[in-house]
Amino acid sequence: MIGTGYVGLVSGVCFADLGNDVVCVDKDISKIKLLEKGKVPIYEPGLSELVIKNYKNKRLTFSSNLKKSIKESDIIFICVGTPTKKGGSSADLTQIYNVAKEISISINKFKIIVTKSTVPVATGDEIEKILLKKNSKKKFSVVSNPEFLREGEALRDFIYPDRIVVGSNDKRSNRILKSLYNPLISKGASYIHTTRRSAELIKYASNSFLATKITFINEIANLCEKTGVNIEDISIGIGLDKRIGSRFLRAGPAYGGSCFPKDTKAIVSTADKFKTNLSVIKSVIKSNENRSNLLLNRVYEILNKKIKKKIITFLGVTFKANTDDMRDSSSMKMIPALSKKGAIIKYFDPTGSKKEFEKIKNVSYENSIKKSIMGADLVIIHTEWNDFKSINFKNLNKGKKFIIYDMRNIYTPSKIKIQGFKYFSIGR
Repeated sequence: MIGTGYVGLVSGVCFADLGNDVVCVDKDISKIKLLEKGKVPIYEPGLSELVIKNYKNKRLTFSSNLKKSIKESDIIFICVGTPTKKGGSSADLTQIYNVAKEISISINKFKIIVTKSTVPVATGDEIEKILLKKNSKKKFSVVSNPEFLREGEALRDFIYPDRIVVGSNDKRSNRILKSLYNPLISKGASYIHTTRRSAELIKYASNSFLATKITFINEIANLCEKTGVNIEDISIGIGLDKRIGSRFLRAGPAYGGSCFPKDTKAIVSTADKFKTNLSVIKSVIKSNENRSNLLLNRVYEILNKKIKKKIITFLGVTFKANTDDMRDSSSMKMIPALSKKGAIIKYFDPTGSKKEFEKIKNVSYENSIKKSIMGADLVIIHTEWNDFKSINFKNLNKGKKFIIYDMRNIYTPSKIKIQGFKYFSIGR
């Protein structure tokens, strides 16, 4: 597994747990040393225990020696980052192509080279061209095997996947990968074999569709607020239609994280290259980018536009629960904007303080829910951590009554109002 980020580490550990000998490679030597001690650099429930178990059983090893690892492996998974290009919208494939060059000089027998990283259509073709400069076509096969892991649910998603997609243009590599995934297939996982380009596009299309569902329900929530309708009734009413489905129909902040923002932009960029207009996805991107501003304006309304010196508490700052991922989290836009207007921001998150807020004026991390809401004028429930789902605000707060803005609709309005708090939520 080349790359010990989210995808490489989770996939590598799970493959080892299925009985394979796995080496996770990373050029960051300090990260490798931490992993050898059983310390996991990302927050993912259950992952640390699985790393320790498989490392002790010697099925899982960690290395910074890429050449040696390539030579000793039969299957090589490329799991490096494909972020959005600086100042652009397309995927930056620098790391992918650098790895392909490294692989090309270390091929000593037949290798299956698998892109698990999310890559645009035809990236596999480019990898193949790089490998062919130094190797004959008989020495390797390039395959696309996208991951569908949700942060916070990654281990479960790997072990009980909705589907396993393998895109290869030859029978041999398909047969070997089907054998690798057989323990999951035998438990009922659907195995889909496609062309390499199809597999690359399936990943982008999946993420774009899910991003569309989130954006759609957020826009309907805006209409619900204007018409006095409860968004939760709408979500249930349309989600029970099997053609639509209930998942990803929960109104809240803008979507964020490591996938949806960059993947929606990348698929639009790819389509533009092929002179195809993905107008729906373009609208999704624009609507999502406006979402944080809309929620900020709602905060200004709640506080009667008197923001200066108001104490505002954020409960949760990550883009979703069960992860420490701050990428494209709404809090990254909202907290600096409120600070600029003179607000005093306090925040609590179960994954600890965030370096992203260290240099922002009047922003402080508190190490408990109680300390974070002490003296607050407004409490914003930003992330749906379980820690926030059964707070007794009345018992926790003996001083002044603060306003609650529940961006995740965790609570029932009537229950909070009975406790004597002013309560606002999304689409209700």
